[in-house]
Amino acid sequence: MQRIALINPCPGSGKTTIAASLGHALTLAGQRVTVIDLDPAGLLTTAYGIFRAPTKGIDRVLLNGTPLTSVSIGARDLLQLIPAGTGLRQIEEKQGDGMARAQVLKQVTEAQCANQSFVLFDCPSHGGQLVANAIFAADMVLVPVTTEQISLNGALKTLLTLKRFAPFLKRQVEARLVSNRVLPRSAACKSMHVKLQNHFPDMLMKTLLPESSSIAECGGIGRTIFEYRASSPAAKAFHQLSAELLTDQP
Repeated sequence: MQRIALINPCPGSGKTTIAASLGHALTLAGQRVTVIDLDPAGLLTTAYGIFRAPTKGIDRVLLNGTPLTSVSIGARDLLQLIPAGTGLRQIEEKQGDGMARAQVLKQVTEAQCANQSFVLFDCPSHGGQLVANAIFAADMVLVPVTTEQISLNGALKTLLTLKRFAPFLKRQVEARLVSNRVLPRSAACKSMHVKLQNHFPDMLMKTLLPESSSIAECGGIGRTIFEYRASSPAAKAFHQLSAELLTDQP
C-alpha cells in the first residue's frame, strides 16, 4: 500500500482534479484504490458524480472511530471513495493532544486499508489538523505546481512544513512535485518547468499535466477525464502519471 497526500495551500493548484483522475487512472491499471476527501468543501466527492454530499464520511472516522467500511462508497470499479462528511470542519476545533489527533488517519489506514494498492488524500488548502493527519499518514506528498508564482510559493511552504514535521514522523516521507496546467507553447510554463528542474531535480515528476478545457468541464459533470475524453492529451498524461508512480513504487 502506498499512501499519497496531495497538498498545496494555494487554491487552484489542481489537487482535487489530480486526485480524482489519478485515482481512476490507477484503477484502470488494475490497482485497488481508496480516495479520501479531506476537504470540508467535498469537491472530490462531486468530482465522482456524487452531488448530494453524504452526511457522514471521514469526519465520523476521525471524530468517532467509525470504521471506513461503513462510510465507503464504491465510486468506480476498484475505487472506493471516503467522502468528507458534514462534520469535517469540527476536526480543527477539537481540543486535546494535538500529536495524538494528528496520527488518527495514519492508524486507520494502516489497520483498514491493507488490501489497497494506493490511498490518495485530497487535502484542503488551509493547514491544520486535516493536513497534519494527511502528512503523518502519507508515504508520499505530491505537490501540484502551476505557472503562477503563488502556486510555487505554496509548494515551497509545503516542503518547509514537511521539514518541520520530519523529526516527529519517525520515517521518511517522500516529497514529489508535479507540473500542472501546463501549456506547452507558453513561455511562462517553460520558465516555471525549467525553474523546477533546476531547483528540484530529484523531486520533479517527469509527467507534465496539461491545461485542458476537458478537465475543467468533466469536473462539473461528475465524470473523470477517462469517461469524458478518454483519448485526450489530458487522459494520456494521467495514464503516464499513474505509470510513473507504479514504476517508482518500492
